[in-house]
Amino acid sequence: MSLYRDTGVVLRVQKLGEADRIITLVTRQHGKVRAVAKGVRRTTSRLGARVEPFAHVDVQFYTGRTLDVITQVQTIDAFGAGIVGDYGRYTSACAVLETADRMSAEEGEPVLRLYLLVTGALRALADGVRDPSLVLDAFLLRALAFAGWSPALSECARCGDPGPHRAFSVHAGGSVCPACKPPGSASPPPEVLRFMAALAEGAWDVAERAPDGTRREASGLVAALLQWHLERQLRSLPLVERRRT
Repeated sequence: MSLYRDTGVVLRVQKLGEADRIITLVTRQHGKVRAVAKGVRRTTSRLGARVEPFAHVDVQFYTGRTLDVITQVQTIDAFGAGIVGDYGRYTSACAVLETADRMSAEEGEPVLRLYLLVTGALRALADGVRDPSLVLDAFLLRALAFAGWSPALSECARCGDPGPHRAFSVHAGGSVCPACKPPGSASPPPEVLRFMAALAEGAWDVAERAPDGTRREASGLVAALLQWHLERQLRSLPLVERRRT
């Protein structure tokens, strides 16, 4: 039996048989891991509450023939306690987990930066200091950058001509100059792109001063970028509350 340990965040759980669950985690060293937690649906299980979505845990696994098996779990951060009681935080956190699940498609492929982005976003949501929708959009922009899909915000996505440019094309990869502008491009106000850049860079003093209209328009562009690259919409994203808190 081959044992190994890692730290990870629980992304989702699925029922297996009468008492077990398949736990999907994004981990620090091993990327996405799908493992069986035996007996966790029984009321006597000591592991059940530790392997729920949003949990940040230290886990021991042993390698199985098809799925690995969880043998020990220690809680590092119980992010769920600060998330599940608030609709805005909960829906934003669900979108964070779903994005991480989609962006770590290959099991066993290291995704350290994504793991750190997920833990950072969940910690910010659980703390409740910042607006949940801002935390989510900042996470999504940084997750896009992790995947190599960072949108061009200050230069033309096609020719690299310095901006700012008024046109924005999702399928072109961001802002575009008049010469490269494809049909159907959006024309967001300049402050929308500046706001998106502030979120991506972590300039919270700038981002938090943005009016609601700027936030909503930026959220729409971020969601469209994510859907374009993932080739499907996140189920949780339409549920996110987009009002200032």
